[in-house]
Amino acid sequence: MAERRGAMSETMSDFVNSCQVVDVHEHHMAEVAHSADVNLLKLFQQSYAAWTSHVLPSEPKATIEMVSIPPEPTTWEALAPFLERSGSNAFVRNLVRGVAELYGVADTGITRDNWEAVDASVRLRHKEATWPSEVIGRAAIGRIVTDPFLDPLMDPRPVLGQSYDAVLRINAFALGWHPESRDHNGNCGHTLLRRLGLEVKTFDDYCDAIRELVAGCSRRNHIALKNALAYDRDLSFDEPDEELARQAWGQRSPSPAARKAFCDFVVDLFCQLAGEADLPVQTHLGTAIISGSHPLRMTGLIERHPRTRFLLMHLAYPWSRDLLGMAFVYRNVWLDLCWSFLLSPSHFKLALHESIEVLPDESRMMIGGDCLHVEETFAAIQGARRLIGEVLNEKVANGYFQSRDAERLAIRILGGNAKEFFRLS
Repeated sequence: MAERRGAMSETMSDFVNSCQVVDVHEHHMAEVAHSADVNLLKLFQQSYAAWTSHVLPSEPKATIEMVSIPPEPTTWEALAPFLERSGSNAFVRNLVRGVAELYGVADTGITRDNWEAVDASVRLRHKEATWPSEVIGRAAIGRIVTDPFLDPLMDPRPVLGQSYDAVLRINAFALGWHPESRDHNGNCGHTLLRRLGLEVKTFDDYCDAIRELVAGCSRRNHIALKNALAYDRDLSFDEPDEELARQAWGQRSPSPAARKAFCDFVVDLFCQLAGEADLPVQTHLGTAIISGSHPLRMTGLIERHPRTRFLLMHLAYPWSRDLLGMAFVYRNVWLDLCWSFLLSPSHFKLALHESIEVLPDESRMMIGGDCLHVEETFAAIQGARRLIGEVLNEKVANGYFQSRDAERLAIRILGGNAKEFFRLS
């Protein structure tokens, strides 16, 4: 069970705030989260607040360009589009709340009168090597699972610390029909395999290399696989057709049918290997290439792999009820609530109320921040605590729960479930 800080609390919100969190999804990478060259403007540019000015579903534009933003001085003119034009957006509100609390302006928020002082504080604190761990400590996060999409092979502990584990993002490998094929983040499966000393010349070599890749996860502190293919294609993964999949091998531009068959075959192989190795498979659902990211498109894959544990993400917004229906029917489905409370706190509260009522047991929910910078992670986890506390308070007030029931579930959502699910020591 998750650890608690302090004595028994008087209210449910206080109890939730006293629980230590196991954060099951971040995008912490040293080149961003531990950068010394960060100012107030960059915190907004490298956060979900920046999505208010991007045309989705292009994740490369919404993340890759965010990561590589060149240094730019903070000005009020650059901040104003976030704080004023998009000031009602929940992504913006979340970040403002977190930055204001961390940098001592919680009473006023970020304003025309104080932004220069806040910017100076941000620049100063990011030059301190201990700042990221200090922020994580203030958020009472005891363990973090990161998805380092710039380098899917990254072992997080040497660069981020002993409290980190990682997921292995499979996109580049699922699209690896040719040595020059790349996923939406620019990663090449063949290049990544060569880094592990795995040279592939044939389709069979490639499948063997993927088996070696998964077998080596524990050595790299990878505790799950991550399927983010909703940003590359639709999520309808058909029954494996090996003959058609082989037709894509070695082709720069295979036919759409062969390309899909190759990806379907490789994803199916990853899911089979995950089940055999007791590795969960995180899967992005909801907003991405939105025409193809409905959670029901995943049902065939989930049914073919009953031994594989699928952690389905983001409450599949805007299809949360469909996702809850799947989690009720399939006992190999769990829910990562990350990001959904950043997108819409009010929707999250409604969906959490329904999740509590619908899910077959209390092990099914976990939380994560899904952020690049520790300030946004702090804000996300603090916001999740507040919303979870409100929902559980309401459940106690209307008689659905006794306080002890709500407290037991809070401990599970905030950390206990993740420890069990990821087999964390």
